[in-house]
Amino acid sequence: MSTIKIIDLESNSFKTVSIRKEDVQKRWFLVDASDQNLGRMCSKVAKILRGKHKPSFTPHVDCGDNVIIINASKINLTGNKWSDKKYISYTGYPGGQRVKTAQQLHDKNPSIIVEKAVKGMLPKNKLGAAIFKNLRVYNDELHKQESQSPEPINLNNI
Repeated sequence: MSTIKIIDLESNSFKTVSIRKEDVQKRWFLVDASDQNLGRMCSKVAKILRGKHKPSFTPHVDCGDNVIIINASKINLTGNKWSDKKYISYTGYPGGQRVKTAQQLHDKNPSIIVEKAVKGMLPKNKLGAAIFKNLRVYNDELHKQESQSPEPINLNNI
């Protein structure tokens, strides 16, 4: 005769663990934007900044990592987006709406395009503002975070 083992479901119950902001372990990543498509790169960077790539992701805590993006001036936009994509700002005065194309914004400061794209993919609240502070964007290969020893990351593997 064989013995039948009865499994007690109560003892195998899983509990959802919410991480606290004191328990978060942040890492530094280095992303090279050379010849990367803007939207695809920024959505993966936003995922890293938010912390969704970690098994300990908690929606109401800044549990993401710090990201440094270099070579923002070499970003790629597909199709006619350099001339057709519009960035609209408003001065606050009547008739103060300003419209710039992606090419005009790139000529002024290429990192603004990347920052705007990533910021649009983050939550629109205080948590999103805190998460956005973990992003640093540089137009060329030089950055000021050598002391944090950032790990180069390949976004194609995420």
